[in-house]
Amino acid sequence: MNYIAQRVPVSPAEAFGVATFYDLIATDERPPRVAHLCDDIACKATGVDGLLADLTQRFGEAGRTIDGGMWRHSPCLGQCEKGSAAFVQVAGGDDVVIAPVTVDQVIEILSVDRPTSMVEPTDPTPGTTLLARQATSLEAFVENGGYVALAHGIAIGPEQVLAEITASGLRGRGGAAFPAGIKWNAVAAETGQKYVICNADESEPGTFKDRVLMEGDPFGLIEALTIAGYAVGAQRGYIYIRGEYPIAHARLNEALDQARAGGYLGEDVAGSGFAFDIELRKGAGAYICGEETALFNSIEGFRGEPRQKPPFPTQAGVFGRPTLVNNVESLMNVPAIVLDGGEAFSAIGTEDSKGPKLFCVSGNVKDPGVYEVPFGATTGELIDLAGGVDGEVAAVLIGGAAGAFITEADFDLPLTFEDTRAHGIGLGSGVVLVFNTDTDLPDIVSRIAHFFAEESCGVCVPCRAGTVRQEETLLRIRTGSTEVDTELALLGDLDQVLREASICGLGQAASAAVQSALAIGIIGRSS
Repeated sequence: MNYIAQRVPVSPAEAFGVATFYDLIATDERPPRVAHLCDDIACKATGVDGLLADLTQRFGEAGRTIDGGMWRHSPCLGQCEKGSAAFVQVAGGDDVVIAPVTVDQVIEILSVDRPTSMVEPTDPTPGTTLLARQATSLEAFVENGGYVALAHGIAIGPEQVLAEITASGLRGRGGAAFPAGIKWNAVAAETGQKYVICNADESEPGTFKDRVLMEGDPFGLIEALTIAGYAVGAQRGYIYIRGEYPIAHARLNEALDQARAGGYLGEDVAGSGFAFDIELRKGAGAYICGEETALFNSIEGFRGEPRQKPPFPTQAGVFGRPTLVNNVESLMNVPAIVLDGGEAFSAIGTEDSKGPKLFCVSGNVKDPGVYEVPFGATTGELIDLAGGVDGEVAAVLIGGAAGAFITEADFDLPLTFEDTRAHGIGLGSGVVLVFNTDTDLPDIVSRIAHFFAEESCGVCVPCRAGTVRQEETLLRIRTGSTEVDTELALLGDLDQVLREASICGLGQAASAAVQSALAIGIIGRSS
């Protein structure tokens, strides 16, 4: 740490502050292989607690070093359709992911010098817009229609590309649902150095769609980000990818090298005279870095803490310059919009929710996975696409940990921005997480509260303290507090403080699932 501080140069305290912010960076001595085992809500629904109990009995408690290896509990690893997952850090080697994972596999990989990833590939889905292509080489990508949209975008010019994005009605697919056209035009109107960023720090429990897109179609994301850079006048792009996605990271790295070699990145993109290149930045285990201003700080080398707004990113983003930020799914819609026109995209979906949408359906369903449907599909229809409920349904979590629980009575709710908003819930990142009656739902709610308490960056008191108090209150209710009415009233007070006083979306949404669980009776006197 002192050496790093001398080379940068920063104070040792600042270097230590950054290093200790990220969960995947260790400042204490650890064995050469560390396996992070997911114990979050999607894996809990499919019985991972039994796997972890078996692992504890056979290998030892979490955090204990045995035979050169260690395992730790981990929040969601973005492998939710697999039922269980391990992310393995290997000193001096490549990180790997194994999903689904067994106890025997965990014990084996902790004793192997160079373990390898073991994940079944996701098959393409014919007839879809976003999931139809699997191309991990430039040749295959071009053969399957790759870079046609970029060529067309360059031919029609940046103003027309901006017009098509605006006409499409595309809204952000990361949770905020902000109109893409407003963002793009705002950045384009600025002068000087500008940046475009793909937010690939997909860390919302129950969410894995961006991982599937990056692993299957890395060139598609590169083409989309290049079009964005061309449209707004940026010469540099970043893809900020979560550290627990080693397969996607490796494929994007290789795709970037091939794109540069093929003339699709660099000083003269596709012979157009447009200079643009992309840098891949890897996160290190911090959910908060999915918030765009925290992401800026992380790219710049600081703790991933959110910034006050204004100024907004379109005016002063990364390195203080105008910055366009969209997540993976949002950007992957861009080539189709440029090729087919904004009006064609706008004709799909509903009045306020345009285009196709990816949903991550997991938990107690028979065929979990990513499903693409036009906006307007209902919760029940998505569960049917996933083969139906495995068992008897108890509740469904919409939108992830920052979302809300609904019951079977709401299965006819169209999953659109406007319908979910009118229902008092958020669509979030497209999570549909199904729990059957065998699930300990109060335990799931407590795990959500624990997640937010652990992931709060601590920069503002309402979130730093409120998320901890929320978790403690739920624990008291679950362990038989005699003052249930007082505890429930406290949860209501905490909800108000978190929503109204937190700086960023993490704190503002930290109590949403808990309050919805109260509303439908998951927690309360019976807990």
